[in-house]
Amino acid sequence: MTSAADLDRGELELTGRLMSASNASFLGRIGGTVVVYKPVAGERPLWDFPDGNLAHREAAAYLVSEAFGWNVVPRTWLRDGPHGFGMVQLWQESDPEQDAVDLVAAENTPEQGWLHVLDGIDEHDQEVSLIHEDSPALRRMAVFDIVVNNADRKGAHILAMKDGHRHGVDHGLTFHKEHKLRTVLWGWLGEKLTAEELEGLDRVRGQLSGVLGDALAALLTPLEVDAFAARCDQLRSEGTFPAPHGDMSAVPWPLF
Repeated sequence: MTSAADLDRGELELTGRLMSASNASFLGRIGGTVVVYKPVAGERPLWDFPDGNLAHREAAAYLVSEAFGWNVVPRTWLRDGPHGFGMVQLWQESDPEQDAVDLVAAENTPEQGWLHVLDGIDEHDQEVSLIHEDSPALRRMAVFDIVVNNADRKGAHILAMKDGHRHGVDHGLTFHKEHKLRTVLWGWLGEKLTAEELEGLDRVRGQLSGVLGDALAALLTPLEVDAFAARCDQLRSEGTFPAPHGDMSAVPWPLF
């Protein structure tokens, strides 16, 4: 296994490019470890994320994931690479036989184990439903998304692992100081958070006054860190999954 020091400083060899990504994203190796590499030079900031620090937001999302203790985000760090400074993340080999989020014919919506999000019409004028599984792993990801203010939780950004774990990836559009939550994970709207979920929020909030707060201060603006803390406090106080609000779309587009 590649050591932590080698992951930070070892040669990053590119082996391919992920063409489906909106920003420049490469597959590579550091020693025997497969990674994803996103150079800052290849970022295409959006109108509401104009500052060109998407890589820093990805690193910040990993730190919050670690504070929760839920392993939502694969190990992510910042370092130099063949195309300059950027984000590197451990590659995860998902299970092609599993889908945590799906689009199904409206009449085929499962009655158990899945939650309904919305209905629509597909390109063939057929009624379809967006659904996602009802699992503790996905609930934890939804809690994580709320507090990091994830503006782009597409279905394809959820990796279903063979052991039932679910990883979330692509967190460049997070931590905005204004409300930006856009996600396909709305199935628990109004439900109370579990004791485990509340304890996770307490861990994150507690670490904000120490090591986590110091680390986030190096990656985000003071206003963004303050807004993150406020979201943690509000979710902990209300204790339920929030409803969409504001004028913007509550789901990303495309959904997958």
